[in-house]
Amino acid sequence: MQRRKEAMRKANEYLNVADMFKLGALQTEQSHPRTRHLSDWAKKDIQKAIAVIKEIDQAVLDLVARKSVEIELLASDIEHTLAEGGRIFLSGCGATGRLALTLERIWRELDSFEDGGPDDERVDSVLAFMAGGDLALVKAIEDFEDHPEYGVAQLKELGFGSGDLLLAITEGGETPFVLGTVEEAAKVAERMPYLLYCNPDEVLRATVERSKRVIDNPRIKKLNLTTGPQVLSGSTRMQASTVQMLSVGLALFRKHHGFDIAPRARDFTRWFRSLDLSFLEKFIRREAEIYKQGEFLLYRTREYGMAVVTDTTERSPTFSLAPFENFDDPSPTRSWAYLSIPGTSNSEEAWYHLFLRPPRTLEWQQVRHIAGRQRLLGYDFSDQAKDGRGQLREHTFDIYKRDSRLCLELDELYHEIDIKGFSPLEEYTLLKILLNTHSTLVMGRLGRYEGNVMLWVKPSNYKLIDRTSRYVLGLLERDGITTVSYDRVVQEVFLQMEQSGVDESVVWKSYTSLKSSGRKTVS
Repeated sequence: MQRRKEAMRKANEYLNVADMFKLGALQTEQSHPRTRHLSDWAKKDIQKAIAVIKEIDQAVLDLVARKSVEIELLASDIEHTLAEGGRIFLSGCGATGRLALTLERIWRELDSFEDGGPDDERVDSVLAFMAGGDLALVKAIEDFEDHPEYGVAQLKELGFGSGDLLLAITEGGETPFVLGTVEEAAKVAERMPYLLYCNPDEVLRATVERSKRVIDNPRIKKLNLTTGPQVLSGSTRMQASTVQMLSVGLALFRKHHGFDIAPRARDFTRWFRSLDLSFLEKFIRREAEIYKQGEFLLYRTREYGMAVVTDTTERSPTFSLAPFENFDDPSPTRSWAYLSIPGTSNSEEAWYHLFLRPPRTLEWQQVRHIAGRQRLLGYDFSDQAKDGRGQLREHTFDIYKRDSRLCLELDELYHEIDIKGFSPLEEYTLLKILLNTHSTLVMGRLGRYEGNVMLWVKPSNYKLIDRTSRYVLGLLERDGITTVSYDRVVQEVFLQMEQSGVDESVVWKSYTSLKSSGRKTVS
């Protein structure tokens, strides 16, 4: 009874503000017409699935070249800011937060190898942060993205000043945390901040009041990178964050590499179009089989930790998997996959290697226990990770660079890709696309979505509560049940959230419960 009361209280809190989070009209939330049979392909025709995903990825890479004039202007603003002693701040949430942290890491990597060593003042001229601090790289800090004031607080804590430039990155263009950072920067800075997003202006204006306010703000520059629907509906960790990572990265590193953005983007896209991705099938089949057998996986990489940890972390909310376990917990649920960084001897060293700097955590009294340094160090990605996981039947997936080749090695499987002449940004972008494709099809083979709909999504914030509720309504309507209201679905979703375990689908449980009474009850 107490659980039910608590669920209804939370549901009513959400419903009081639900109109701010009903996002079904956004293109990034909609079903891609080309991937409606993705779950079937993942099980029966993997090569078809790989080919279609690749074609959709090619289309968003083409978008970068088409937007090159605007990206060149962004690059000029970045370079002028740095030349005048200002700093570049990157803000994001979830996938965009992780891409922001990745770009800062690449910046530090480039500076570490120039002129014989790092210059602290120079490398600290690019600062990235995400909702919830650095710990959110591996586990979302729930509710953070719903609060613009938290974005403002983190921006201030990092010391953002009048001479600095903020690039605020949100796939959908509506994340309150990110919008809070850009509105604050517009008040504080002499330089106009940027908002980067992937939905049409007119749709955002008509759908989300907070987005309309920012888009219409003359003190904020906008870079619209509309991608259309994602391969997996709503999964903006895929095409939307890919186009944003490459666009921001090309602008940020233009001066480092001395290239013109349009031809560089076209060359990368042309190379990707010629790349044969059929090799992924054997890795997809093997990893899926490992999980079906109740066994586990340890990803090992030294060069590409940020890319690997991003993809493996994002599987948890997308497919309702157990998140990375924290070794300080008494009896943690083991995640299907974990990360190890070879050559690091303890957690602190591994975290430093991930970022090429000490981690930045939130030591605020109200969140220190979930977002603070002590909690962060319980996620041990060092050479000790395997021992910390106990006596598991665990396979290793090694991803590394040898000479000018990107190498992937899982058990007896091996493949390499010639990446000679690639910048670190292009290496990371390629690996991101490969891992996104790989993990999505692994999860398709395990039944973690239907068609191209994320029916195992974990509703950990208000945007995902709306998405979960829309999916439940869609399933009910598919079955001819049209008498259940949005509000009733939301109440059931919150009730199932209170009752569901880590590895259960709130969508399916809510749908099943409502289906049994839907034909009898008019809500």
